[in-house]
Amino acid sequence: MSTIILGIESSCDDTSAAVIKDGYILSNYIANQDVHKAYGGVVPELASRAHQQNIIPVVDQALKTAGVRKEEVSAVAFTRGPGLLGSLLVGTSFAKSFALAMDIPLVEVNHLQAHILVHFIKQFEKENKQPEFPFLCLLVSGGHTQIVVVKDYLDMQIIGQTIDDAAGEAFDKCAKVIGLPYPGGPVIDKNAKLGNKEAFTFNKPKIKDLDYSFSGLKTSFLYFIRDEMKKDADFVKNNMNDLCASIQYTIIDILMEKLVLASKQTGIKQIAVAGGVSANSGLRNTFIQEAKKNGWETFIPEFKFTTDNAAMIGITGYYKYQNKEFAAQDIAPVARFVY
Repeated sequence: MSTIILGIESSCDDTSAAVIKDGYILSNYIANQDVHKAYGGVVPELASRAHQQNIIPVVDQALKTAGVRKEEVSAVAFTRGPGLLGSLLVGTSFAKSFALAMDIPLVEVNHLQAHILVHFIKQFEKENKQPEFPFLCLLVSGGHTQIVVVKDYLDMQIIGQTIDDAAGEAFDKCAKVIGLPYPGGPVIDKNAKLGNKEAFTFNKPKIKDLDYSFSGLKTSFLYFIRDEMKKDADFVKNNMNDLCASIQYTIIDILMEKLVLASKQTGIKQIAVAGGVSANSGLRNTFIQEAKKNGWETFIPEFKFTTDNAAMIGITGYYKYQNKEFAAQDIAPVARFVY
């Protein structure tokens, strides 16, 4: 008998629903919220209200596209955390109500763990190349930067992480300093393709072991721009592409230096990348270059699986369902979550 998982993702500003059948994706719908662009970042109250409006039509569309009746769903998986509490409450409440109404199991999912497990989503008529255990995963998103040893589908160990800002935050905050719109990461990536990555040099933090830090880089970038604009009011305008290329190169260099070290320390050469920042073209190209240099076998998700999406929640729910790891109806979302 087939296992059909309805996945619900509402950790930040995207409302998403997906249907996974025996590990294969049947549908994956995402409703974006453009309202936040005007504020330069996600506004939690606006996000939760939008989730309330979007959740029912998104789930309905996901089921219809998958050709699945709600009576056929084996379990409903939802993002418990980490994320914005108000947003998580919407997804959690819907998932609990759906599971209760249909008398099916409820499966809680760690959002970060789910980002990593996108590498196990299977698609029809695709090669579906998957990493073998154990493998290393560089998880880079707007709120998190981690190096994780993945021992099994549900057995992961963080061996390095940011002690302050995440890489995605560094991109967005540096973008804001030079007047670029939110989200800044994709705009920096676009401009960087036209610039010289060696035009400007920024100090890299000296953090021991495999941990990261990006707050100092952000601050030094701010002071650099401030000082240069005192000399030339049009400095940013005249050097926009080079600034984007240089800051992007610095952030990626910091990420890759620790990942290379992690591979050497663990002896693991199966290396994956995941999270929203994994869509960055500079990171992808550098990742491939390092793979050739170090003899890695690499795994890079398709662009549609890099940002927050319910397919990753569904596939994680699928493996938890196999293990009969079910949640109780009194479960509550959490803003912070560890593996």
